[in-house]
Amino acid sequence: MIEARNICKSFGGSMVLDDVSVTFERGKTNLIIGASGSGKTVLMKCLVGLFKIEQGKILYDERIFSAMPSSELKELRREIGMLFQGGALFDSMTVEQNVIFPLSMFTRLSLSDRRDRANFCLQRVNLENVNHMYPAVLSGGMKKRVAIARAISMNPKYLFCDEPNSGLDPQTANVIDRLISEITQEYQMTTVVNTHDMNSVLEIGDKVAFIYKAKLWWEGNKEEILESDNPELKEFVFATELTRRLKQ
Repeated sequence: MIEARNICKSFGGSMVLDDVSVTFERGKTNLIIGASGSGKTVLMKCLVGLFKIEQGKILYDERIFSAMPSSELKELRREIGMLFQGGALFDSMTVEQNVIFPLSMFTRLSLSDRRDRANFCLQRVNLENVNHMYPAVLSGGMKKRVAIARAISMNPKYLFCDEPNSGLDPQTANVIDRLISEITQEYQMTTVVNTHDMNSVLEIGDKVAFIYKAKLWWEGNKEEILESDNPELKEFVFATELTRRLKQ
């Protein structure tokens, strides 16, 4: 479980997160949604330590992440997997080398064991016989699956996904959504997904946090979101769905 307690963050005197408190639960896909500039991306970056909060606390299973010394932070970061928006694969490395990379950085496993782990993770995301391919020859969906394999290679307790469906067609996006949800439940990870995709919300939104004008404006689940009478949430859902349909 990850908790944000009364956190605040500003840039240039402008408040981007204003007294935000939200809990992300273990074994569930926890989604952060909101319009551009609402603060949802800043919230995720604060949760992983890319931005330093000015007030409040961030806790990982009761451990105060926002006040940890560097030695403890290093250990905790080994428990975190990250799926970046563009996949962030290394173009000069093969698929296998990309998945092995964090294992080489953070473990003392033999090369044979690292390869075995990479193969296991690639099989888990339904990729076979691609070990020696380079990212340039892969489809967008395959790149995302390789990135997921790399993100889970260290068997993380916490998984962060930044716009995992960005640039994907609806069918491929559904595949990625289901994969993230399945892996979350299978490994009982605390998964946090930053997204603007309402399909994702309605498919895998076990817990949904809506950020509006720097504040936590609404929280609930995928069943409750369409029944909410929150006017700002309803406006966001309608606008997002209309934009999606116009792009089809």
